[in-house]
Amino acid sequence: MQGRRMLGAISVAAVMTIGLASCSAATGGDGEQPSTTFRVAFNQDIDHPQAQALVQLSDELEARTDGRLALELYTDETLGDQAATIEQVQSGTIDFAIVAGSLLENFETDFSVVNLPYLYESPEHQMSVLNDREIVGELYDTVLDDNIQMLTAYHGGVRNVYSSVGPVETPADLAGQKIRVIGSDTNVRMMELMGGVGTPMAQGEVYTAIQSGVLDGAENNELIYSTLSHDEIAPFYSRTEHLMMPDYLIASPAVWDGLAEEDRAVFEELLTASVDTELELFSTAVDEQTAAAEEAGAEFNDADVDAFREAVLPLHEERLTSELTQSIYDAIEAARG
Repeated sequence: MQGRRMLGAISVAAVMTIGLASCSAATGGDGEQPSTTFRVAFNQDIDHPQAQALVQLSDELEARTDGRLALELYTDETLGDQAATIEQVQSGTIDFAIVAGSLLENFETDFSVVNLPYLYESPEHQMSVLNDREIVGELYDTVLDDNIQMLTAYHGGVRNVYSSVGPVETPADLAGQKIRVIGSDTNVRMMELMGGVGTPMAQGEVYTAIQSGVLDGAENNELIYSTLSHDEIAPFYSRTEHLMMPDYLIASPAVWDGLAEEDRAVFEELLTASVDTELELFSTAVDEQTAAAEEAGAEFNDADVDAFREAVLPLHEERLTSELTQSIYDAIEAARG
């Protein structure tokens, strides 16, 4: 059944509170300093490496600010899917959200340059360039006018194709297959070049869509594949290794600018440390969830990565449409090992 590993999504326990048990801005009595707890939206469960990194960050933030600041993490799409939580951040309904990088293309098309397939040689390479403001600062600033403050990039795993039809070894094996992708023109075009039919869909709808035959499969990392029980209905997981798409922690600029300068400095320091924490947690989780999926009956196979890389190369040229995207692309290439 679909809920095999989704216990956090079936009750109010999905709302995981960390840090202070206060409201968003409560003033303590007897001369205590005001405390602020930021609401953070997240579409995965509390065991996800990004969630665990934020749990640790919140504990440290509370300690370093003498209880003035903490985070309250809402998991399992409790506050809506990622597109909805971006809108809530923009409107100030919630303070922070973790969102897929491709969704930001809907606000600034130049974001497609950091979401290209086969762009990064390793998770470490990806994180080093996407958290280097000398490389991506100008890009990140383009969404300030959309009321989006970019705080940090997190590794979102290495994405591979999984299918209910059979193993995928070459682009020809994807012919005619409807594969779920995150909603962006770049991802739809990527899947087209890979041989399939890219079909945007909210994550919460994917299990039923594959089960009913609306989709033939999807593309994602091993964590999503296992924890959302997609291994039950699409048991063929093929290591195409086509994409390392970042996830971002975003905020409303008003929320971020409203922090005292010293608190913002502490927050930035902890955000930087959390990137390394999340990378380590992700690596461990991939091993664990791969083993869990295999135990559930999934079959893992290697794909012809070179064939897929060659197939999607036209997308690189198609998305380098400005001086900014070209400069970022060149800097990412130059940072390879």
